[in-house]
Amino acid sequence: MKATQQQTREHNRNLALGILFDRPSVSRAEISRITGLTRTTISGIVADLIRAGLVHEVGLGKSRGGKSPILLSLIPDSRSVIGLDLAYDTFSGAVVDLRGKIQQRAETPVRGRDGDAALASVYELLDELVPAARQPLVGIGVGTPGLVSASRGVVVNAVNLDWRNLPLRQLLHDRYHVPFTVVNDSQAAAVGEHTFGEGHSLDSSLILVNVRHGIGAGIIINGELFHGDGGGAGEIGHVVVVREGGLPCRCGNSGCLETVASTRAVVQRAQMLARHFEGSSLSNVPEVTFERVQQAFADGDPVAQQVVREAGRFMGMAVSSLMGTLNIHRIVLAGGITSFGQPLLDVVHETVTQTMLTRLVQDTRVEFERLGHNEIVLGACAVLLKDYSLLFESASHRTRATA
Repeated sequence: MKATQQQTREHNRNLALGILFDRPSVSRAEISRITGLTRTTISGIVADLIRAGLVHEVGLGKSRGGKSPILLSLIPDSRSVIGLDLAYDTFSGAVVDLRGKIQQRAETPVRGRDGDAALASVYELLDELVPAARQPLVGIGVGTPGLVSASRGVVVNAVNLDWRNLPLRQLLHDRYHVPFTVVNDSQAAAVGEHTFGEGHSLDSSLILVNVRHGIGAGIIINGELFHGDGGGAGEIGHVVVVREGGLPCRCGNSGCLETVASTRAVVQRAQMLARHFEGSSLSNVPEVTFERVQQAFADGDPVAQQVVREAGRFMGMAVSSLMGTLNIHRIVLAGGITSFGQPLLDVVHETVTQTMLTRLVQDTRVEFERLGHNEIVLGACAVLLKDYSLLFESASHRTRATA
C-alpha cells in the first residue's frame, strides 16, 4: 500500500528526530546527509520542530570551506516523561527529561504487598509523580517483573507480585489519561542502557543481564528490543542449571538460575553456610540481609566471599550461553549483584573464559551498567519515547487524575 503524504511527512520527521536524539548537536546539512533527505525537506522539518519547542539553534559548527553551519540541539526539558521500576520490595519512579536527566524521584516500599495491594502502591507512586511533571507530560513507561505482553500492556505472570493477566496499561490509562507502555523490567533496563549509556550507536546490539531478587535479560538487536515470539525473550532466570539436588524455585521447578545467582539466592546461601561456620561475621547476626552480606564481603568474610564466587560462576555460565547463542559483543550486568564490584566480574570473566570458545570471548565485552541503577526507570521512558508522535500531542488537555 502506498504511503500517504502525512505518513511520509511523519516518517521523514522521525528520521530527523532520531538523529537529534542520538547527537548532542548537529547541523541541517548533516541531518540531510545521514537521512538522505533533501536540504529543503530537512529545513521544513526543523522549522516545525522549532515551532513545537522541541529543538533550538545552539551556535555555529566548524566550516568546511563555506559558511559555518548552524548547529541544532534537542531541548531536553521541553517535555517530561515518567518511568517506573516495579522492583521486588520497593517501587520507584522518576520524572525524566528527554535526555534522561532525572528531575524528580519517588519511591514506596511494597514488601509483603501483592495483588491489589501492589497495584495500589503503583497508584500511590504515580499520584506523587504526575503532578511533579513541570513540562507537558509525554506519557508514562512501566518496567515490571514477570512475563509481559508489551503489545497489549498486560502482565501475564509476575510471581512476586501475584499478578496474572493484569491489564496494567489499561488500568493506568483509565486513571491518569496519558499514554502508557508496559514492558518487562529487564527489557526496559536493556533499552535504558542502549539509549542513555555510553558508546551505543543507534543500530548497535547488546544484552543486559539484570540480577536482582530475580534474574532476566534484555536483548537489543540492531538497535531494536527483541521480545521473542511470545514476549518472553530473556527469561533466563528460570532455566534449570542445577540438575541434581537443586533448590525449589518460585516458578515450580528446582535448580533454576535464580536459586543460585540472584540477590535472594546469595542471602539464602549465606544464611545456610553461616550456621556452620562460626568464624563468619554472619553467624551471630539476628537476620542475614543482602546489605549485611555486602558488608561482610567488603570486610573479607570467608562465607560472603564463597557465596559471591559461587554466584559469579553461575552468572558466568549464563553469560556463556547467551554469548554462544546470540554472539552479541557487548553484555552488561546490572542490578543489586553488581554491588560486589570487580571481584564478582573477575569470576564471571574467568568462568566465561573456561566455558566458551576463545574467539568469542576475545570479541565480547562483559561489563557493569553505568547508569547508577536507574536503567529500568530510564529504559521505561525510552521505550515510550520511541513513538515520536507523542511529543506533538498536547498534554495540557490531559486530566492528571490523582484521586
